[in-house]
Amino acid sequence: MRTLVLGRTPARVRDVVATLRADGFDAEGVSADEEARKLLAAGEFGVLIIGGGVEPESRSSLKEFAAEHRVRQVIDGALTEPFDAYVRREFEPVIREIAAEGRGGG
Repeated sequence: MRTLVLGRTPARVRDVVATLRADGFDAEGVSADEEARKLLAAGEFGVLIIGGGVEPESRSSLKEFAAEHRVRQVIDGALTEPFDAYVRREFEPVIREIAAEGRGGG
């Protein structure tokens, strides 16, 4: 299951994506709403992670857009250091759960 990470700080987006990929997840990251919309419109992402720096209006609009494009779970994130530990503790269990539901498990 593919995961899209949207955040306003490119370095943090890269860190999150790198951790997810290192742990075997298929992830991509962007920093702009329009980039996220283009990727989500393809219908290939099951999970959207929205970083804490994303403005409330953008967050709300993207959640609605994601729901219209087969995204099964939106995760609100607000990274704390160490970022890799936060990703593993807060994001990865949710992604695993959603992926398992998609396979008929869990």
